[in-house]
Amino acid sequence: MNGARDPVGRRAFVTGAGAAVLAGGGAGRAAAATGPAEAGAGTAETTSAAAEASAGTAETAVVEGPLPDFHPALTAALTFPLAWGTSPIRDFRAWRRAARAQVDELLIVDREDGTPYAPEWGTPVQRDGYRGQSVTLSLTRYERVRAVLLTPDGPGPFPAVLLLHDHGATFDIGKEKLVRPWDDDVRLASARGWAEKYFSGRFVGDELAGRGYVVLCADALGWGDRGPLAHDQQQALASNFYNLGSSLAGLMAREDARAAGFLAGLDQVDARRVAAVGFSMGAYRAWQTAALTDAVRATACVCWMTGLKEMMVPGNNTLRGQSSYYMLHPGLPRFLDFPDVASIAAPRPMLFFSGALDPLFPTDGVRTAHEKLRAVWRSRRAEERLRLKTWPDLGHVFVDRMQDEVFDWLDRVL
Repeated sequence: MNGARDPVGRRAFVTGAGAAVLAGGGAGRAAAATGPAEAGAGTAETTSAAAEASAGTAETAVVEGPLPDFHPALTAALTFPLAWGTSPIRDFRAWRRAARAQVDELLIVDREDGTPYAPEWGTPVQRDGYRGQSVTLSLTRYERVRAVLLTPDGPGPFPAVLLLHDHGATFDIGKEKLVRPWDDDVRLASARGWAEKYFSGRFVGDELAGRGYVVLCADALGWGDRGPLAHDQQQALASNFYNLGSSLAGLMAREDARAAGFLAGLDQVDARRVAAVGFSMGAYRAWQTAALTDAVRATACVCWMTGLKEMMVPGNNTLRGQSSYYMLHPGLPRFLDFPDVASIAAPRPMLFFSGALDPLFPTDGVRTAHEKLRAVWRSRRAEERLRLKTWPDLGHVFVDRMQDEVFDWLDRVL
């Protein structure tokens, strides 16, 4: 890459907590090629051992999914007692503190309150109306992470967007899915294919920078410069984190919150006008980040919001495992549903788009989540700050007309 030499290599993510998992082969790469169907694709988990264990009995212990055959009883027991409106806490600010504290605890990974970012900047690359620059920084005490920053031409300060990439079962590119790479032709070819498939050929980060936003985008663990991880290693990687007293999903949550703080603290950024934006898993990361830090003042989430109960049904992609581990905080459903966590950010502006044809998030789950979100913002007399829309003719995509509405919405609320 151009600029300062990064002390962390492209495969630096194998050091530390995640190293042991990479001893296995790369059989998952073939499955990875299918895209956000992991979001929809991936290897279905085998149930042969369970079938053998239940041989000779009248009923099976595991049903389609796989799920325990008593999963309806477990689902019924989920009452989300800490949700706003259900919780006995009636003061909204006190509820936000309590709900955020509960999420904080179940992330397992501690906050990085004292670790300096210590950014190392690469050489700027001029583009049409903005410049790109690599930056390597410490989002946790464990590892240096390479990100890209796009800055509009002019004096600033500018509004800013923390841009969060999707999962997609494709690990060779992460930040490059959203920001056009300028120093790697192989990744550029992969990134262009991704943009054509999901973003109408656009690079969302470059579009935002051209509209006057500072954009920060970093790889999550396993993608791009921190990968590529093989598809079938995700579950083992997460298990190794748990055995080491940590959490893969918790790490991603902490890194995203820290990245938001770094972006808000840049001299060229107006800290009062920082948004988080993401598609698919990036949308999950966006609303999660808004729940965890007040550095995010507005949030746009495309194609990741549902009610948990509506998601935990036979046939849903989440039941396959693998990608789910990046979004799994054990014990959290005993307290909060997904929209309850997102609601910690209320009454700040939030946008949620979904596709009615999205196979990953059926409309009943989206409807349930939207009703919960609407009730929270309404209780704050801030319903005008909540934008909910389901696109009747679209699936799991973030195409140009969706982008244009998101960009216009950001212009209004920031």
